[in-house]
Amino acid sequence: MPQVKVYGLQRTVSPLQTALSDAIHNSLMAVFKTPVEKRFQRFIWLADEDFVFPCDRVSAGSAGRTDYYTIIEISLFTGRSVETKKQLIRQLYTQVAAATPITPQDLEITLFESPPSNWGIRGMLGDELTLSYPVNL
Repeated sequence: MPQVKVYGLQRTVSPLQTALSDAIHNSLMAVFKTPVEKRFQRFIWLADEDFVFPCDRVSAGSAGRTDYYTIIEISLFTGRSVETKKQLIRQLYTQVAAATPITPQDLEITLFESPPSNWGIRGMLGDELTLSYPVNL
C-alpha cells in the first residue's frame, strides 16, 4: 500500500485535488495492481512564500516551471522491478497531464523504497502482514 504525499501551491494546485488524487490512484492500480480501497494520500498545500522552487513563474506552455509545479513522493515496500517503477512514473505523467493542467514539465516524482520490516501498519510489522496485492512485479 504505497503512501503518497503531494506538494503544490495552495492557490493553483489545491483546486485540482480530486482529479489529481484520482490520476495518482488510477496509476497505482494500473501498474502496481494496488486495490481500489488502498488509497493512502496526503496533500500538502503551501503558500507561495513556503514553496521555493527554481522557476520563471511564467505562463503555462513555456519551458520554465509554472505555478502548477507539483511534487509527488511515494513511499513503498521494496520488491518491484526497475521497469515496473519506470512504468508507474510514465503512467503518472500521462494520467496527471490528462486530468489536470499540470504538465510533465511541472511534475516531479520520487519513489522511496523501504523493506517491509521498516513499516508498522495497524499494530503489526510490515513483513508480518498478508497483503491482498502483489509487491514483486
